[in-house]
Amino acid sequence: MKTRNQSGFTLIELVVVIALLGILAAFAIPRFASLEREARAATTQGLSGSVRSAAAMAHGLFLATGSTPVNMEGNAIVIVNGYPDAATIADTLADSTGFTVSTAAGATTFAKNGASGTCEVVYAEAVVNNPPSIGVDVTGC
Repeated sequence: MKTRNQSGFTLIELVVVIALLGILAAFAIPRFASLEREARAATTQGLSGSVRSAAAMAHGLFLATGSTPVNMEGNAIVIVNGYPDAATIADTLADSTGFTVSTAAGATTFAKNGASGTCEVVYAEAVVNNPPSIGVDVTGC
């Protein structure tokens, strides 16, 4: 009779590896959970920069043509006091995916989807001799 040598991991070795993986996961999960909030805040900050740039581009186009509405990427952008009005500012953006856009009383709000609180960009129309107001609130991202 021949004897065979069996090779493999013992039960104790497998339990130790599983315990180590559990400990590592306990440290990693809270780190990744906070990254989601930071990603929403960064996306919202990025959108605010896009809104500022789009308003400046529409303003420059208005100054160059001298007429309203101006045409940006096939969209008619209505100009108020030299800048886009609240109803058409969203049309100046190439993409606002991930945000819910709502307009009321001379202001447009871009609210981040999936946020537990206030995570938004607010565009308020320009008043005479002043640029538009663009506010960012990332406290509830």
